[in-house]
Amino acid sequence: MKKRIYLHFGIAFLLPLLFIFSQCLYKDKPADPRGSNYAGSASCIKCHRDVYENYLHDPHYKTSRLASSNTVHGSFNPGLNTVAFNDSVKVMMEKHHNDLYQALYINSVLTKKERFDIVFGSNRGETYLYWKDKELYELPITYFLSIHQWANSPGYNGNFVDFNRVMGRHCFECHSSYIQDIPHTASFMDNTEWLDKNSMVLSIDCERCHGPASEHVNYHTQNPDDKNPMYISTIGSLSRAQRIDVCAQCHSGNKSVLTRSIFGFKPGDTLANFKEGEYFHKKTDLASIDVHGNQAELLTSSQCFIKGKIECGTCHNIHNDKVETISMYSLHCTSCHSEAKHNFCKMASQLGPAINSNCIDCHMPVKTSNVIVINEKGLPTNPPFMARIHRIAIYPSESKKIMAWLKTSPVSAKN
Repeated sequence: MKKRIYLHFGIAFLLPLLFIFSQCLYKDKPADPRGSNYAGSASCIKCHRDVYENYLHDPHYKTSRLASSNTVHGSFNPGLNTVAFNDSVKVMMEKHHNDLYQALYINSVLTKKERFDIVFGSNRGETYLYWKDKELYELPITYFLSIHQWANSPGYNGNFVDFNRVMGRHCFECHSSYIQDIPHTASFMDNTEWLDKNSMVLSIDCERCHGPASEHVNYHTQNPDDKNPMYISTIGSLSRAQRIDVCAQCHSGNKSVLTRSIFGFKPGDTLANFKEGEYFHKKTDLASIDVHGNQAELLTSSQCFIKGKIECGTCHNIHNDKVETISMYSLHCTSCHSEAKHNFCKMASQLGPAINSNCIDCHMPVKTSNVIVINEKGLPTNPPFMARIHRIAIYPSESKKIMAWLKTSPVSAKN
């Protein structure tokens, strides 16, 4: 009898404690800095594990991350870790314990040293940022993966080392999912921005493209048998213009003036409400559009977009971690262009079998960017930063290059 009394007493005593403890755990659970209507990408794993794991390999996911030995890919080995500006000035990439640094030496004397804190970029190059209290600055040296070389960060003068380029919220709007600025009184000459590092949501996450997911997660957690996606924006539910605008948040260049933060954009919104002079509403000289960052404007000027049904998602699937090749992209072209439809390439007879495996180099050639410029005196030459143009068109000079290559490579033409 006493045991039963003790048992009931114990349960009565423990239940309130468990309740209080659970409330403390819930209270301490970090909230998404974007607001209670956001759930965070980790909440997607339970129902969308394959999609989530594939996305971890996508450049959009890797567009920003914390710096570490695993995320900074340039060499820190002696002989490969130095950018020399002249005989007396050099920047060395150094490891000290678990941290990475860019260190400026003038006449072999350490003059300045700042830590790698954040990495921007992944597949072509990596640019690095460092915190100075509430302010963020860009480090002067970038690692270009395409040439496996440290060099001046884009736009930097090759004659001196600059640690003072401010990185503000606008930079994060295309390289992350969120960061909050901190209002402060600045002097007339002060162009710095204060940012809340605790509010950072790095990477372009699920909710950046699909919208806030808290209601979606709550509903489907309570109704697991309902497979109809509720309270979420699926790309298929959007119009073609709306789908383009989702991508154009970041892929329509920097020439437009922002009227409000792109972080406020949700799938289904109209981008023209966020930017002045947007590409759908302003005619631009196509020759003046740089290949870097202007994919949406270039694509929408293509006849394949104007007269056809092509859009970003025709060729790109960011949920798929499969590496796309030239021949795979070309399949999208030949699915519309064929001899039966009388819209096939007029050079088919000259190109031979190559016509079925490489439409891209002729009609979407790789061009030099005038925005991303490598200006590093230590290199034998300053290699151009190349990007594939997204205006699908006829480029006679590129056709000539392909024909010349085929003449010298008959085996390739047969294959």
